[in-house]
Amino acid sequence: MAYWVKILYERKEYVVNFERVHAFCYELNGRVTFWLPDSAIPIVINPQSNLEDYQKIFDYLECVTGLELDHAHWVRINYEKNEYVINLNCISSFCHEPNGRITFWLPDGTIPIIINPVSNPESYEKVVKYVKKATGYSLS
Repeated sequence: MAYWVKILYERKEYVVNFERVHAFCYELNGRVTFWLPDSAIPIVINPQSNLEDYQKIFDYLECVTGLELDHAHWVRINYEKNEYVINLNCISSFCHEPNGRITFWLPDGTIPIIINPVSNPESYEKVVKYVKKATGYSLS
């Protein structure tokens, strides 16, 4: 089922299927960024200048992160002072380094997420559990 939303960004109208957006980033300044499906084009919504569209994103994320969906496994991960909300089912690969860090790349973007077990144990554990459950492989 599609979840289509009209977003205004840089004087252009976008109609986006949020079910195809796989990652959102909340910045400390309140802005939220997501990347258009099948491209690396970021859309940045500022609640001070576009509260209506910001609320659409917030409502969608509250809905999907509160549900256990068969086709989606949404998690909130803190990384570099931002909060990312990511559908881990859309991540294509995970890299476990000898120092324990886990790296993966956001879909439709070029941003690597690097999670350290010492500095970010909660997010690290979420990813480790997901990989074990989804693939049967342990990251150790």
